[in-house]
Amino acid sequence: MPKIQAATVAEHRAAQRAALLDAARALLSQRPDEVPRLADVAQHAGLARSSAYSYFKSRADMFDALVTDTFPRWSAYVEQQMGSVTTPGRKILTYVEANLQLVARGDHALARALAAIGDSETLATSSRLLHDSLEVPLRAALADHGAAHPERMAELIQSIVYTLSRMIENGLSLRAATGLARDLLTPYVEQDTTS
Repeated sequence: MPKIQAATVAEHRAAQRAALLDAARALLSQRPDEVPRLADVAQHAGLARSSAYSYFKSRADMFDALVTDTFPRWSAYVEQQMGSVTTPGRKILTYVEANLQLVARGDHALARALAAIGDSETLATSSRLLHDSLEVPLRAALADHGAAHPERMAELIQSIVYTLSRMIENGLSLRAATGLARDLLTPYVEQDTTS
């Protein structure tokens, strides 16, 4: 019987599962065109091959778990960053910057890899939920800033994020991308649109 490396069996199982998902994420980042085999994931996590099968029935099951785990992390990170600033204008800029940081860190490549190789309902649902959940705090910040049409402005902001994301993936530095976003958005976020 394997040694439990946590205070409880439940904590041990959660840690093992997280290690497997982190290993799958790392392997998928290295080879974004294929879902890694469970045996490779277990080996990368430093666990026995049979361990992977204790947590996932198949590669497809692991893929669904990876999707379900990855997208909420993105949303939580963006919301956490937005929550660290107080003014609506700063929240808008922080929304853009946080998304660009995730792209530069490689999270967007992982999300694109998941989208490219997956066709599961879990992927479609999680992707839709991610985009919807990301727009909620952005629309709220835009409304608080005084935007007449927060939903339309959110689409414009998203197009900026999308374009700068592509630029980062094509070699533009995070610093340069963030600078472009600030150059474009600072005049808007610093104006008083509530009066």
